[in-house]
Amino acid sequence: MANISSLFVTRLYHAALSEKGPKADPSELENACYAIAEDDEAGQEWCEQNGYPGYTSYASLDDLPWRFPIFGDLKKALDKHVASFAKDLHFDLGEKKLKLDSLWINILPEGGIHTSHLHPHSVISGTTYVSMPEGTSALKLEDPRSARMMAAPGRTKDAPQKLQPFVYIQPSVGDVLLWESWLRHEVPMNMSEDERISVSFNYAWA
Repeated sequence: MANISSLFVTRLYHAALSEKGPKADPSELENACYAIAEDDEAGQEWCEQNGYPGYTSYASLDDLPWRFPIFGDLKKALDKHVASFAKDLHFDLGEKKLKLDSLWINILPEGGIHTSHLHPHSVISGTTYVSMPEGTSALKLEDPRSARMMAAPGRTKDAPQKLQPFVYIQPSVGDVLLWESWLRHEVPMNMSEDERISVSFNYAWA
């Protein structure tokens, strides 16, 4: 009898942020995101110059956990989630640790998208979800082997998730998703009239 096994598995971590505490209240986090966006003139200017829909603090603020207590609480929770994921991945970290390298706010309005990308120079990346109105975008993840499939046929519609070329994950407010930073992903167009708010981050091996 033939033996068929799965090799080189891509892992995705999905949990409630509150599982690892301290709790970062989503409503308080949402208010903080809007307050920061309103005051961050450098971030607003960067978004306008680069055609970024809505607002991101990615290019303007690199010390949110130091500036705002709610983001400090968020970092403490994320550190624990990332440690659990690193254990699941069987990372041999040696004398080094996975440390938060960057953390930024994303406010995506109706019609906004975030095209396919990955996160170079980091090990684990992820997002926690602050506001997810009904009808807003899922996270779209791409099979990392896509560029090597050449003449391969497409998959059937009923293919199991682990064999699909793209997987859509619909998180809820208060969830955290983690993946290895080489995994290509995107946020499709926000079809909701309300803004989609998330906080994304990278962890480096240092």
